[in-house]
Amino acid sequence: MAEPPVGIDELLERVRAGYTRVEPREAYELAQHGEALLVDIRYAALRERDGLIPGALVVERNELEWRLDPQGSHRAPEATSHDLRVVVICNEGYASSLAAESLRRLGLHRATDLVGGFQAWWAEGLAVTSGAGVAAGVEA
Repeated sequence: MAEPPVGIDELLERVRAGYTRVEPREAYELAQHGEALLVDIRYAALRERDGLIPGALVVERNELEWRLDPQGSHRAPEATSHDLRVVVICNEGYASSLAAESLRRLGLHRATDLVGGFQAWWAEGLAVTSGAGVAAGVEA
């Protein structure tokens, strides 16, 4: 018998209960030490408006699973192992939770997402490269 429909808030709660999310400063530190791959799934208009996180792999959301599947024929060079720690970043930390869950279903058991998304990264004062709406070279 099929499960009853679930609202998005409950779905997010269930998904997030299955892993530990990462705060911006921790994500920054993990990336700096080569312990995590930051993956920006924001759409182009947001990246152009707000800028980019230096070193983050940019992958459109609709290509995420194909680009990060270590066994896939269309994988990104960074997708080297199912043990890769991936931190998915969207704009505010909602779509990234669903994306991280999808990666976990592909076997990327260390996939997680950034609490608050890019906006939390920005608010924390962490590095962002130039976009139409930001100053270049903001230092962490």
